[in-house]
Amino acid sequence: MGKAYLSIENLGVTFGHGPSASEVLRGVELRVAKGEFVSIIGHSGCGKSTLLNVVAGLVPATIGAVILDSEAVAAPGPERAVVFQNHSLLPWLSVRENVQLAVDKVFAGRKSAAERRDWTLHNLDLVKMTHARDKRPSEISGGMKQRVGIARALAMQPKVLLLDEPFGALDALTRAHLQDSVMEIQAALNNTVLMVTHDVDEAVLLSDRIVMMTNGPRATIGEVRPVDLARPRDRLAVAENASYVHARAAVIEFLYTRRAA
Repeated sequence: MGKAYLSIENLGVTFGHGPSASEVLRGVELRVAKGEFVSIIGHSGCGKSTLLNVVAGLVPATIGAVILDSEAVAAPGPERAVVFQNHSLLPWLSVRENVQLAVDKVFAGRKSAAERRDWTLHNLDLVKMTHARDKRPSEISGGMKQRVGIARALAMQPKVLLLDEPFGALDALTRAHLQDSVMEIQAALNNTVLMVTHDVDEAVLLSDRIVMMTNGPRATIGEVRPVDLARPRDRLAVAENASYVHARAAVIEFLYTRRAA
């Protein structure tokens, strides 16, 4: 792996104080290279989303630090764009307006109004949603809403894209199409991506490395598994690949036999 672009250093998170305090994460150490796709997987309640939220600046670290491109993370910022399982689009705005809202916020003073509009449409085109740009969220499917959420995140030109189970609420076919789209976009843009998932096959298909969390409380990283599969990846072809099979088996074995801290 190359030089760490995103560095999580001795990270610990405790909620509450005194006797009611709950230690969620302890001693989390992770280095992510620029352009790398890393998945975080583990059982419910192991602190996966808490870890992602600390990187996003939404939850403060109790101890330790998150460093992105040599800068300490202390609060939310446009260099860390988050896509949640819930699309979180504003229902009274059109698809284009939802994306443009983020573009205007990030690029006001740096791009002209025409440039911001063109950039908005460019990112909608990346996720194949230009045709629905004038529709409101209530008029499009769940998968299309997630595409808009991804377009909005990409339009901010973040240093790292944070995905919190972005396909978890979708049906299997829609999920597969979106996974393929994310792989295509990541190949084209060379984004640095940190994704929380509970889906083993999704983690193996999309990732360069899989971070396996121990069970909480006081969860930490139990093992990091590289995925030795060439890109671009075709889901049907890799399903029979020995590296895919071995990586999948290793993750399942960890989750079901070695998950205790």
